[in-house]
Amino acid sequence: MKILNLYCGIGGNRKLWGEGHEVTAVEIDEEIAGVYKSFFPNDKIVIGDAHQYLLDHYKEFDFIWSSPPCPTHSKMCFSQAHKVYPNMTLYQEIIFLKTWFKGIWVVENVKPYYQPLIKPEVELARHFFWSNFKINPKEFKQIDISRSTPQELLDFHEMIKPNVKHYRKVVRNMVHCRIGLHILESIDNKQEEQKSLS
Repeated sequence: MKILNLYCGIGGNRKLWGEGHEVTAVEIDEEIAGVYKSFFPNDKIVIGDAHQYLLDHYKEFDFIWSSPPCPTHSKMCFSQAHKVYPNMTLYQEIIFLKTWFKGIWVVENVKPYYQPLIKPEVELARHFFWSNFKINPKEFKQIDISRSTPQELLDFHEMIKPNVKHYRKVVRNMVHCRIGLHILESIDNKQEEQKSLS
């Protein structure tokens, strides 16, 4: 399967996907992209604007995963003294994929401080997921990011290094690797169902 992994960070969602797919990962931060590349050397890494890359290349993939920036949607943003507009990239991409993409897609973001403008398919841990396929609810262990060491976070002890710029923020924004696997397995289930119907 040809997979587009947008806003890939260091690859939390990707960790348990294995090497059986052709993955293109897009990340704007060159240092973070370098960390991703060191752990997934067979993936194609694009350093650039994921939002624009989606627009230019969406037809080239079977499955698109997008995790647009979440800080302006989070409850932490709501509590800040300095108020900002929510970044509407999130909803732009959901609407775009729903309207134009013929493959399988999922958009992930933090559970927002407001009622979401488009109802998500499912909530897993502290994340909402919008998709064009069924993702079964499942319990995932919550980790206290503020009190955990990098080694305890998301089974990424070999990937999270304190010398990575803003490493705690990087970890906080990561999707748990087991959630990434659960969603990929949900796609496999959908494809098996489609085969049995044909």
